[in-house]
Formats: sequence, C-alpha cells, structure tokens
Amino acid sequence: MPGMDENLLNDVVAAALKAGADAAEAVGAERRSLSVNVRGGDLEEVEREESRDLGLRVFVGRRQATVSGSDISAEARAKLVERAVAMAKLAPEDPYAGLAEREALANGERPDLDLYDPSEPTPEALEERARVAEAAARAQPRVTNSDGASGSWSSSRWTLVTSAGFVGVHRASGFSIGASAIAGDENGMETGYDGRSARWQADLPAPEILGAEAGRRAAARLGARKIASTTAPVIFENRLAASLMSPLIGAISGPAIARGTSFLKDKLGQPVFAPSVFITDDPHRPRGLGSSPFDDEGVRNQRRDLIEAGVLTTWLLNSSSARQLGLTTTGHASRGLAGPPGVSPTNLTLQPGDTDLAGLMRDAGAGLLVTSMFGPSLNGNTGDWSVGCSGFWFEGGEIAYPVNEITVAGNLIDIYARLVPGSDLEIRGASNAPSLLIDGLAIAGR
Repeated sequence: MPGMDENLLNDVVAAALKAGADAAEAVGAERRSLSVNVRGGDLEEVEREESRDLGLRVFVGRRQATVSGSDISAEARAKLVERAVAMAKLAPEDPYAGLAEREALANGERPDLDLYDPSEPTPEALEERARVAEAAARAQPRVTNSDGASGSWSSSRWTLVTSAGFVGVHRASGFSIGASAIAGDENGMETGYDGRSARWQADLPAPEILGAEAGRRAAARLGARKIASTTAPVIFENRLAASLMSPLIGAISGPAIARGTSFLKDKLGQPVFAPSVFITDDPHRPRGLGSSPFDDEGVRNQRRDLIEAGVLTTWLLNSSSARQLGLTTTGHASRGLAGPPGVSPTNLTLQPGDTDLAGLMRDAGAGLLVTSMFGPSLNGNTGDWSVGCSGFWFEGGEIAYPVNEITVAGNLIDIYARLVPGSDLEIRGASNAPSLLIDGLAIAGR
C-alpha cells in the first residue's frame, strides 16, 4: 500500500502554515495486522486489518486544534487542513499550547532499538501456534474445556513531521500468543489464562509452554473458598504486580500535578517507598514493548529513575504541562492521532529485590497471594485504593488453598511505604515488577 512518507506530511504542514497556522505538526500512522483464533481445535476467526491515518495539530497563536482522518487523497488533505485551521481560530486560548522547544527535540543521532522484525507470519503459521497452545492447555489434568487460543502479528509505522523542522519515523512489529483454559470438577468451573507479546517472533515462548501454564492456572483455582474478612500480609504475584504502579504514574503525571489533583503532589524529592525500591522508565530498552527513539512531540527521551532509593525524583512531563509548572519536558509526551498529547511512561520497571516468591511467603508466614485482580477503584486526591482479587491463601509459607471473591484495600501512601519487592522480575510487557509483599492489608471477604 502506498506509504505516508515524510514528503506527504511536509506538504500537509506547509499547507497548514499557508492557510494561516503559526505552527503545525502532522502524524502519519500505518498499521497492518493479522490475528487468528481457534477454539476446540477448530479455526474460529481470522481478522486482517490495514489502516492509514493522518493526524494534524495546528496552532494559531495560543489556540490549537487537532483533526484526523483516514482518507489521504489530496482533496481530503486540503479539507483536513482547512478544517483544522478554522477550528483553531475558534478554540479557547491556552497559554501553555505550542510545539516542543527546538532545543528539546531529538534531532541528530537516535538509538536503534531493534523494534522491527520484518518476518510476516502466514495465517496458517498463526493458526498452528494457537492450536498447539490450546492443545497443551486442554492436555493438563482437570482441564475440561478451552476458552480458545490466539496467535497474532502486527506491523506499524509512525511518522511525525513538525513545522519546527523535526522529522521522525518509528517502525515496530508485534507478535503475540494467548490461551485460555477451563478446568472443572463437581463444585464448579474455573478459568486460567497465559499470554505473551514480543517485538520479535523469536522472543515468544513456545506455544506449548504457554498453553500448559494456562491449563495449570485454571486447575489450581478449583475448589476456591471464600474467607472471612481479616488483616494479613498480601503478596501480588509478579505477572500482575506492575498494576500497583499505574496509580503512581497517574499521580506523578504533569497534568495531574498542574491540576492539583494528586495524592503525591507534595512528595517530589521525598521518600515515597522504602530505600530498597527503584522504579525506572527506559524508552531505549532494545526490543522493548514500550520503547521509542523519541517521544510523541519529537522530544529526546532517556532512561530515568522515577523512584531512586525510595525517593520520588521527577514528574512525567510533556511540553504543555512543563510550561504550566515552570519546568522542562521530560520526554513523556504521548498521543494518538486525535487530541493534544497527554503523558505516559515507556518501559516501566520496578527493580527486583533479593528474595524469591517462596522467600516472601516464608517471611510473611500466612496471608494472601493475589493472582488475579479486577475492578480497581482509586481516589486520585487521597490515594485510597481498593481492588477485587482472587488467588491463594498461604500458611507456614506454603500455598494452602485457592480463594476468591475478596477485596483488598488501603491507602497507597501507606502501601507504597511498606512495599517489599521480590527477586522474580520477568519482562512480560511494557510495565513490569517482581512479586510485591505488603506486610498487612485490609482484606474484605464474606
């Protein structure tokens, strides 16, 4: 399919300036993807997608507007430009709006992050992968059925051109496998899932390993009990522990700080975690699922310790929130095609401690190991947090029985201060953490 090269985007930017914009940035996003689902050993669905979209953000003085569309013909581009400039003229003034400062741009040498695997799997290859994963799940003891398995691939290209002279192209590929198993006995049914995504096909685990894990997880949940409400140590298993960082990211994002709606707004430069805790954000991790050579405003980005020896070192800023706070952007701008940039982290990692999961359970004695979470609720101003969970009760440092229908709750300022990282960090996505122990949390049961 004809690409949206930088010439086309340069033309759009030039047309916007000619139509009365003082500054403009154009983004081209192209994506191709293929996903295959199987269920019960049969092919269930094959989905192909090809898309090309164009986004344009224009500034007239301190007023801005963003428009996007998927028709990139010359006629449609001309209308897009006309509409964007007309909208910007009517928009309210925003004293902080504008392109990133030139000196912040990632012009010059950019790291090669190895994010693009050119191999394109056939639908048959993806189907085979999904079948193998599903068969491995169904072969596990006590697994009675499957909720299906999938194999997918995608390839994307993102090009950013601005009137400040920035041109950046970011290509990436993605491969994933997932399987979901159902285990059953006389008391009911339980499900288990395992899935993995990678930039390179060769980095995916074997589908039979992944399927077997989905089956094991389903079977291990059979006979889950409800427990009485209590306060006890809680360990969040590594594959979901990173979700404890998402309220942190919301609370240190520039826009929340600028609005004054963050439970961490007075904590910059202060200890928030124990001194053993380090949380890094690294946009330049090779093959990382959150990696990019520049941020979505074309700004230079770099590895940062957001939490260093427990201390909060920085806010996450894009140009607009940086201006509002009288600071400089940290290269965390993130945007789709519509709307101005927000902020987001890249590859976020809570660094491991030196105790494995078994060791954390031994240290805690008895308590709850959380293996799935749903419906989190957060008060962003106070840090009061609660989440629905299921998992396992452990006693004497050993798994005793599965438990479900539990809510865990506390205040994140208190939870973060007492959090102990385990040693079992596994890189599974863009946001990763080892198992995390909190020595005493309120558990609401039956």
